[in-house]
Formats: sequence, structure tokens, C-alpha cells
Amino acid sequence: MERKLVRYLVQIAFLFLSCWTVAQDSIVPQDSIVPLDQYKVPDFRNMDTAYRSIYPFVQYDLNNYKFHSARSANFETLYRKLSKMIETKEGKLNFYHIGGSHIQADIYSHDAREFLATNWEGLQGERGWVFPFDLAKTNNPGNYEFSSPNTWQGYRCLPHRPSKYDLDYGLLGAMITCADTAITIRFKHDRTTVPQPINHVRIFHNIGEFPYWMHFGPDELLVWKTTHNPELGYSDVYLTDPVDTLNIQFQPLENEVPELEIYGFILMNDEPGISYTSIGINGAGLYTYLDNKRFEEQLKTYPPDFFAYSVGTNDGNTTYAKFKPEVYKRNLEKMMQMALRANPDCALLLTVPNDSYYRRRYLNKNIARERTMIVELAEEYNMAVWDMYGIMGGLGSSKTWRNNKLMRSDLIHFTSEGYHFKGELYIDAFLKYMDQMEQTPLEY
Repeated sequence: MERKLVRYLVQIAFLFLSCWTVAQDSIVPQDSIVPLDQYKVPDFRNMDTAYRSIYPFVQYDLNNYKFHSARSANFETLYRKLSKMIETKEGKLNFYHIGGSHIQADIYSHDAREFLATNWEGLQGERGWVFPFDLAKTNNPGNYEFSSPNTWQGYRCLPHRPSKYDLDYGLLGAMITCADTAITIRFKHDRTTVPQPINHVRIFHNIGEFPYWMHFGPDELLVWKTTHNPELGYSDVYLTDPVDTLNIQFQPLENEVPELEIYGFILMNDEPGISYTSIGINGAGLYTYLDNKRFEEQLKTYPPDFFAYSVGTNDGNTTYAKFKPEVYKRNLEKMMQMALRANPDCALLLTVPNDSYYRRRYLNKNIARERTMIVELAEEYNMAVWDMYGIMGGLGSSKTWRNNKLMRSDLIHFTSEGYHFKGELYIDAFLKYMDQMEQTPLEY
């Protein structure tokens, strides 16, 4: 009996000692801890340092993810997932970027997309959401093209407001309709270095039982399964082999059916990597997207791991007296909460709008007021800020950018060269964030 008791006490002591040793090994020395809000970020990470002499007016020291708290659980989670993906070449992450005309053009956001698809070998990823802006008769991103022999009616949540036109827009804030009896939509990649393959297409269309038969033209033999979700209004089509073009034909199942409605496509594949979805409507503000009833339900079907908010240029494009900072903050917070409901671990990047002029003549002091609201939200939610306004040089700097051929004469939009330069800054800030997470202990 005594031997059993002694043996039991020895086992307990050994277990305690083992646990204590593991705990001691996992403790990070306090003098090595660098809180996120105190980390010293270098001016350049992967950009050519010659830019300092080419564009000396740019505040390169501000080009980083600015954290206003010592920890950010969501950005740490993102880093862990991405690091594991890079190491194992497995898994997927969904990145989103929302804005107005800057994002509908999809120039600097596509630079980010191409970078993420090529920077790590074996992580090409998938394209994510696309919309046939071509068929809606508005400017289409230059990296893909939709075409059709049919006549389409296009709607955008601005100027075709949901309340006036009785339309339930979704995530992308646009839709097209066609009443023809034989309808064809074609898709192809265009002017991109990464034409990501497609073997799974999700088509967002009419809610309810879908009254159309779909045929994929020359690729019909590759279709092995089609499923429908009448409640959320989408169909999933799975292909046995990847393709880089689509030729989809829709034919009504009955003589009288409602006109075909298309809200967007998600182009997917089986490859690991990052999808980068850009959401942009010319002239849109936060209030525009908040009116889109199906925004959140569609977002949940393809939940975000990272969401960048570049919305504010149009919200603040008014007089100083008319702009209400607290309304802007409340609207931005509502947008943030939708992403967090879709994925509570989603990392949110709040970007400060670029400097601009109101009606080309008046300094727009509302952007600085938006920045104050953005910083407050970043502090409350432990998220990050990318301060494009500060990087440009602050109030009135858009004239300097225009004089250096980086901004157009409207003092709101960038030139093509300006957007690509903005893309380099944006990518460099992301790489600095990755370095910061790598060098900063995540457990303390």
C-alpha cells in the first residue's frame, strides 16, 4: 500500500514538473516584447528607395498598417493562417476591398491581387467575385471581360437607388437583367498576369426556383454537378477540369418566366491561395452599400478573412457644415460589423481616403475629420489603419500629386501611373505588416 502511494506521489510530482517546464519554455522574455502600437516600421520594405527622390513629397514613414492597440487578435489570426498556407501550400483565404470609383476601376486593387497570386510559389488562388459591368454599360475592370449578343438592362445602387427602383442589390451593388428567350454570357480574363483557373462557378441570380436551364457550350462535357440555392438565389456549377473562359447559355424552362437577373459570379478552383474581391461602384459611399439588402447574406456565402474599407471620398465630398462625422463613423461601423458577423476572426483594414478638393476649388477638410473617426474605430475594435491621406501629405496635397502626373485634374481620381504607384504603396504596407507579425511575439 505504501509503495503504491509513493509511486502515485512521484507521478504527480513528475507531471507538475513537466507542466512547469513547458510553461517556463513558452514564456516570452519581457524585454523582447514589442506591442503593435509601438513597433518601428521602416520607410521601405520592397519598394525602390529611389522613389524618395522621384516623389520626395510622399510621407513614406506613414506607409504602414498603423495599430492603435498593443494587440490585434484578428490580424494575428490572419498572419497565422497565411503563414501556415505559405508553409504547407494548403488552404484558402478570402480578401475583400470595398470603395467607390477608385475600386470599380480595379487598378491598384488588381496590382494587389496579382502580387498575392505570384509572391509565394504554389499559391495562385482563385479570382473571387466578378460582375459584368460591360453589360451594364459602365466601366469594367481592365483585367477581365464579359460579352453577350443579348440586350441587357443595367442597374447600379447609385444612381438606381434601391428604394426608388425597388431593387434588392447584393454584395457588388449592381445587377443586370435580360428578357430574351435565349441568353448567352461569355467571360474571359484580359490584361492580367494571373488568369486564375476556374472549375467552380457560383452564379447569383433570381431568388426562388431558378426557371432557366444552363448550358456551358463547348465545356458542357466538363460539368459534373449543378446545385441550386433558391433561398439565397444562386447556382453552383462544378467542372471536372479547370477552364479560363466561360460560355454560359440560359434558356427558360417554361413559356413565361421572369426576366433573368444576374447579381455577380464567384470564380473558384481547387488551388490554395488568396482570392481578392474588389467591390466598387462609381460615386458610392457607405450609405450606398448599407442600403443593399442582400449584401450581408451574400457575403456570408464566401466569408472574408481580410476586409479593406476604402470608402469615404464620396461621403465627405460636401461642405464642411453639411458633413456629419458621427454619421460617417456610425455607417462605417455598421459595415465593419457585417464582415465580423460573416467571420468574427476577419481582419479589418480601415483606410483613410486620399486628399481631394471639393468641386475642384475648395480644400476638403472633411477627410481629416473622417480620419479621426477611422482611428477611433480602429482603437475600439483593435484593427489597423492605412492612412493614405497622411501618406499623400495631408490637406491640399492632391495638387502636388496632380503636378507630378499622379492625379487627374479633378483632384479626386488618380492617373493610371498614380493608381499603380498607390498599389506599390499598398503592397509595401502589407509586407511591412507581415514582417511586423513575424518579428513581434504573438503570445504574451
